[in-house]
Amino acid sequence: MIPIEPVSLSFGAALLLGLSFGAGPCTIACLPYLGPVFTSCDQGRGSTWRTLVPFSLGRVSGYTLLAAAAGWVGLWVEDLVAGPWVRWLLGGATVLVALSILLRRRPDRCASAFQTSQTVKLTSKPGAGVGTIERSSLPGGLYLMGLGMALNPCAPLTTLILAAATSASLITGAFLGAGFALGAVLLPTLVFAFGVAHLGRQIRLHLARHRIALENTSIGLLLMIGCATALGWITP
Repeated sequence: MIPIEPVSLSFGAALLLGLSFGAGPCTIACLPYLGPVFTSCDQGRGSTWRTLVPFSLGRVSGYTLLAAAAGWVGLWVEDLVAGPWVRWLLGGATVLVALSILLRRRPDRCASAFQTSQTVKLTSKPGAGVGTIERSSLPGGLYLMGLGMALNPCAPLTTLILAAATSASLITGAFLGAGFALGAVLLPTLVFAFGVAHLGRQIRLHLARHRIALENTSIGLLLMIGCATALGWITP
């Protein structure tokens, strides 16, 4: 058996490793999963961040917990994330988001079955009583999607796991994971907040007459991507 050389990383080095990963491969990998979400929903500034925050929190949680576990139990974690359950998690979360978008459009058809959060918005007009109630079940699915993205094996993540395992400390591992997570999440979040979300709004604006068809296409893409990921046909 080939011996594994120990890897040592500081918080700053982990942050730079995350930034280099987030600057390219990460953004490209996230696009097929988040792109249809931005295209299918009306994304104002508030809605954009309501989409990005739970997804990014899922990724930060995943990287931090994974590195902490590696620091605690060692390289066994690397074999764990190589298992099929990671793609099942990501694929299932993607399907859940697609169903959430579908059920949010039809709040009167058993939406509570998949609802993981609820947002109530009241609008009042002179002489009017209660306004509209908007229900959203996206955050839970988006968090799990981000968590699944974070657990997918890749070269930078392997380096992080090796460094955390070398430290033999849960706290140090979590510290390195948090640094990597901040770097990996920062640039993709900015790209999606100011680039992809704007593109999605423009698409919906110019194709307003085809709104239903656009939403159905986005939901269909998410369902196909989710199933293909769960089956191992697509690797982020």
